[in-house]
Amino acid sequence: MFTGIIEQTGVVKSITVKGLNKTFEIASAISTELKVDQSVAHSGVCLTVERIEGGSHYVTAIEETLKKTCLHNWEEGTIVNIERCMLMNGRLDGHIVQGHVDDKAICSEKVDHDGSWEFTFTFDKKFAHLVIEKGSICINGISLTCYNVTNNSMNVAIVPYTFTHTNMQSITVGDAVNIEFDVLGKYISRMQELKNN
Repeated sequence: MFTGIIEQTGVVKSITVKGLNKTFEIASAISTELKVDQSVAHSGVCLTVERIEGGSHYVTAIEETLKKTCLHNWEEGTIVNIERCMLMNGRLDGHIVQGHVDDKAICSEKVDHDGSWEFTFTFDKKFAHLVIEKGSICINGISLTCYNVTNNSMNVAIVPYTFTHTNMQSITVGDAVNIEFDVLGKYISRMQELKNN
């Protein structure tokens, strides 16, 4: 379980392909603090740390993860948002994030507001019921508030700290991002669906 508050960014140093899987070597300021078998969110994708070596940690994404997320686009030099799992003895600064990416969204607009940035993302209409005005959304592992919501798009505002300390700075129009909808909304939607059947 995560909060969507990014701790550090890391850089993809190497990629190894084995069968349909990809193993990523990621170097970050907290890589040596991680533990083997620990669950860590990488741009919103929960992956298990397999090895720690020389200031880097290694994680593997299987075929299903590569298909559903943007990890298949990662290459050497890609900046990755990193968050360790939440502690249960403190404040929840973001919102409840599972690290289970629901789909990809596309950046359709990026506007510099001279001190903040506004992004517009489009998503599949089938998820429209899970995106609400001023609701929580997780983009590349970052807990954000969405607004100007339509049936297939939303805006998010990025403050300078978030822009500087995450990979939002590298996102341009046309780029795909990992998106996870609010888990509470998903449960409510499922209960309603079952109630109506």
